[in-house]
Amino acid sequence: MNKNKNIINSAKSTLSREITSIKNLKSTFNINFCKAVNIIYNTKGKVVVTGVGKSAHIGNKISATLTSTGTPSYFVHATEASHGDLGSIKKEDCVIAISNSGETSELNNIIQFTKRFNIKLISITSNSKSTLHKNSTIGILYKKPIEACPLNLAPTSSTSMSMIIGDCIAISLLELRGFKSTQFKSLHPGGNLGKDLKSLNDVMHLGKELPIAKLEEKMSKALLTMTKKSFGCIGVVNKNNQIVGIITDGDLRRKLNSKFFNKKASEIMTKNPTLADKNMLVGEAINLMNTKKITSLFICDKKKPLGIVHIHDLLRLTS
Repeated sequence: MNKNKNIINSAKSTLSREITSIKNLKSTFNINFCKAVNIIYNTKGKVVVTGVGKSAHIGNKISATLTSTGTPSYFVHATEASHGDLGSIKKEDCVIAISNSGETSELNNIIQFTKRFNIKLISITSNSKSTLHKNSTIGILYKKPIEACPLNLAPTSSTSMSMIIGDCIAISLLELRGFKSTQFKSLHPGGNLGKDLKSLNDVMHLGKELPIAKLEEKMSKALLTMTKKSFGCIGVVNKNNQIVGIITDGDLRRKLNSKFFNKKASEIMTKNPTLADKNMLVGEAINLMNTKKITSLFICDKKKPLGIVHIHDLLRLTS
């Protein structure tokens, strides 16, 4: 029991130190941060992220996040850069170099290379007096943290801070570019995220599967169609084939009486139903259906039905 207690206390202590360090990042988001984001935003080439050791791992993650959110990027290990990889950096690129101390010797060749070819260099470091910071075009400085490591040696708090700075850069750029979920989808076609980002056009039921009734149609016929199609609803269309109403299982229960079967669909329907566009994403549709508390959704173009989805179809995609 004492051993478990010590483990829990250690974890809580680590968390507390890292949270304190992260809170100190507020002062980092200043005019220099804005200048760095603007440099990247106006870069015609790619964003090259570099670092050594733990900073290299963080740099890899930052580069991946940038690329997946609309800012083309790749990672170059600072050591490999000295053995030929400098050739991958082009004049129209910009470089982000990460080093807590700012004195990582392996970064020297990259610093010199950016100077020689007038390539913009953005530094992320905690040392304002460092070689890296002094030689960067713009330096993003964070307050030197106490590492969560009890020996204050292993990079822990500092790497968390660098990663968050990278995330903040990526999201700032995403918002500046007006990056859309449809663009995100094209960069994430696989996995559950890719499934959630499919459009309704990819998954909707079409043609003869659609449960449709006309305004003047008697409920005796509409009910048969509704039962056969098994969506728990039927769309009601006008003479222009536009959906103007919907009849659901709930409507049947509320309005069923001896005269029900002779009534017209127009008398039973709920007007102005919720409709969706074919480009709406599965994730958005699930959110809409949950908000509206509906189980089926017609996909339309100018109110003309193109397809229909049931929430179970969508949930199966994302499970």
